Amino acid sequence: MKKIAVLISGQGSNLQAIMDACEKGFIPAKIVCVVSNKMDAFGLERAKSVVIPTNVFLRRDFMNNQEMDRAIGDYLESFNVDLIVLAGYMKILTPEFTQRFQGKILNIHPSLLPKYAGLNTYQRALETGDTEHGTTIHFVNEEVDGGAIVLQAKVPIFPNDNVEDIELRTREQEYRIYPMVIKWFIEDRLSLKAGIAYLDGKPLPEQGYACE
Repeated sequence: MKKIAVLISGQGSNLQAIMDACEKGFIPAKIVCVVSNKMDAFGLERAKSVVIPTNVFLRRDFMNNQEMDRAIGDYLESFNVDLIVLAGYMKILTPEFTQRFQGKILNIHPSLLPKYAGLNTYQRALETGDTEHGTTIHFVNEEVDGGAIVLQAKVPIFPNDNVEDIELRTREQEYRIYPMVIKWFIEDRLSLKAGIAYLDGKPLPEQGYACE
């Protein structure tokens, strides 16, 4: 059975969706460890409740980011992980780390990339007057939120919406599509070649497989 590592920084709601999908057999793989850069990340408690090994790596304990990411990488390699899933991991990975695990790191970002890379995406969409928002699953490379897009899901923004409304609508889509994309990877349907995402042997378009 293939092995997944999940990196988190907070509540771990996407982690929970992935754990549930593995438990039900939808994702034919095992989460072998959960890593956080925050001691108080509630996602760690979610993992511990089902006896998944956890580890915390704090920036203050390392001389620099490279040293921290090297330690995380060594820890993940000790589990022989097949896939690294970023689920609300709020620390930028070093180029050394992304190159070390090239084609084996997936991330989910709450916007329709390349629009609104970085933080505060819901607020930015609202302030711009957008009528739709969404979420993007992509492979991770050296550029922040810049790797090959696999799948996007769109949600409407209504005139009286606030940030919480948009976030709730977007997260509902995340919990649905992230386990599906992970399943594709685990079943060897999804891969990264020369910076391009392939599904079932065919290159995906620049915006990935759009899911309305």
